[in-house]
Amino acid sequence: MCSARGRPKIIAVAGNMGTGKSSLVEWLRQQFDMTPFFEPNDENPYLADFYADMRRWAMSSQLWFLVRRFQIHRSIAERAEHDPRPLVQDRTIYEDAEVFAAQLHRDGNIDDRDWACYQDFYQTLRQELRPPDLMIYLRCPLPALIKRIRKRGRSFERAVPRRYLGALEKLYEEWFGRYEASPTLVVRMDQLDYVERLFDRLELRQAIAREVGIEPLRA
Repeated sequence: MCSARGRPKIIAVAGNMGTGKSSLVEWLRQQFDMTPFFEPNDENPYLADFYADMRRWAMSSQLWFLVRRFQIHRSIAERAEHDPRPLVQDRTIYEDAEVFAAQLHRDGNIDDRDWACYQDFYQTLRQELRPPDLMIYLRCPLPALIKRIRKRGRSFERAVPRRYLGALEKLYEEWFGRYEASPTLVVRMDQLDYVERLFDRLELRQAIAREVGIEPLRA
């Protein structure tokens, strides 16, 4: 389960809202005995104010996410120092800054001065982090994403405007196109169903095992 240096592997799962990141993290936990780290959305004390007045609270909310995500990255790296199991993370600091905060800036909810400050802070924190050993990107074109969200039936996801999801999709593709911090694996969520189809499940399991050099628990 460990790398050549003796450190356990760290896998990150990235993707737009509704693509199935948390489900894949749980599946990886079951298949490879990975230690999972999930998103801290429910902990953000600014969220209610942010949704009531985005322009007023966008910077505060995103700074909270940035710091919290940095703490999670650090916790993962520290856990890897004494836990031999591989670790898997649901969303990363890269996405917080280069997708979600970037969209708030593009929409005018974070002004240019605050955005420059935010970027300086992000780049400083990023230099202190151990990158993942594998970045799994869940790619799901907007029409398929809308279908997934409707099928899942989560009210907060169904309330997200289609335009916003489309803007995030564009930013995700831009970010992933320039991401070079680690090896990557793209999972086409509009074509692969690792939950229902055995062949897809085996294919994904083999791809992940091959990329990070770990064996699954089950055949």
